[in-house]
Amino acid sequence: MITLTLLHPLKQIPIQVWTFPDESKIRIGRSTDNQVVLYSAVVSRHHVELHRVGNQWEVVNLGTNGTYIDGRRITQEPVTDGVIIRLARSGPNIQIRIGDAVLEELQDTVSALRSLPTRSDLPLITTEITQQAPEEDDVE
Repeated sequence: MITLTLLHPLKQIPIQVWTFPDESKIRIGRSTDNQVVLYSAVVSRHHVELHRVGNQWEVVNLGTNGTYIDGRRITQEPVTDGVIIRLARSGPNIQIRIGDAVLEELQDTVSALRSLPTRSDLPLITTEITQQAPEEDDVE
């Protein structure tokens, strides 16, 4: 399984996630015939491909504006779990996760959320507020 996560350009938080359980080739670009379609002027129609080679993945640049890992322009590079690729110098960032690690993290998060108390589990707290009416002499 491979999971691609489009990251927010400033906050580096997930915007969109794509999971591919069985594919051996994934293409990213502007064209609608890609598995991942990104609408950005700096992204080529077919910008980058990810290939499974045995148990490993590699990223191959196809775009004229380049693909970058850690600020370094690449042509073909093995993928390590958690790597972030940038499409073009100022383009979108995509984090690549390999294997079931992402699924396990999501399951852990869901389990943690399910263990939180729900509104019906919380004790009902009632507070009585009393306020004395002003005296007639105090009213103007």
